[in-house]
Amino acid sequence: MPPNKTSPTSHTYFSERLKLHYLDWGNPDAPDVLLIHGSQDNCHNWDWTAQQLCADYHVIAPDLRGHGDSEWVKGSPYSILDYVYDIAQLVEQEDLNPVNVIAHSMGGTVACLFAGIYPEKVSSLISVEGVGGHWYMRTDEHPQARIRDWIENTRQLAGRVPRKYASLSEAFQRMQKSNPHLSEERARHLTTHGSNRNEDGTYSWKFDNYTHSGSPLGMDFNDMTQLWEKIDCPTLLMNAKQGFGHRTGQEDTLKYFRQGEVLDIDQAGHWLHHDQFDVYLAACSQFLARHAR
Repeated sequence: MPPNKTSPTSHTYFSERLKLHYLDWGNPDAPDVLLIHGSQDNCHNWDWTAQQLCADYHVIAPDLRGHGDSEWVKGSPYSILDYVYDIAQLVEQEDLNPVNVIAHSMGGTVACLFAGIYPEKVSSLISVEGVGGHWYMRTDEHPQARIRDWIENTRQLAGRVPRKYASLSEAFQRMQKSNPHLSEERARHLTTHGSNRNEDGTYSWKFDNYTHSGSPLGMDFNDMTQLWEKIDCPTLLMNAKQGFGHRTGQEDTLKYFRQGEVLDIDQAGHWLHHDQFDVYLAACSQFLARHAR
């Protein structure tokens, strides 16, 4: 069922002159828990998690740039380091220090980088299906080929029109098709919060299509692993057995985390925090109970 016990308040902050949005679930005197969503998702993906945690923690869930109710970037790509900067700004401006982080997919990548850059600011870290460094820049690819591919892919995005759905019901059906593990109630909740109604009465997803194009320069796998080695807080790398490939903690990458442990959850896809919510929440609650401060 959709969360209904507690309602969060909506806030904005600024990062690189962008107006970004986040939800604050109250309880400001409790330990801070920051929830970071993945690519093409938004802060409402965490509503069920926040609802369960907000009695014991101060829960904040931001919309990353280009997602949800945050502004879209114009004139530059969506770099993974810009997302890290946005999180650094939120932590600084809201004084979330130290902070406990739960993050999904690309958000897991962002969280691990932030924790490696600022280990003194993170008390505990949970990465849910965090996409590993193999997803990012390959050092064995010539920069000419990498940059040319980026230019061509970005040029194609310029002609890509946001998909329109005739009704919210049609968008809901697309949501269910993309993640068949989702219950009908959750799919409807995520569709409602993840779409905007256009002027012509149709519906489109809130995320910017340009988020499909990152930067051709920046972090490579070696850079990422060096930052992972700087993380000194307890770290839980939670993955689904039926999830995406190359996730953080797989393929001998656990060795880069000083206090890392891996938990594999069966009968779940990439959105395991929806697919196996009770198992996921129990693991998060136990981990936070041991390490949050």
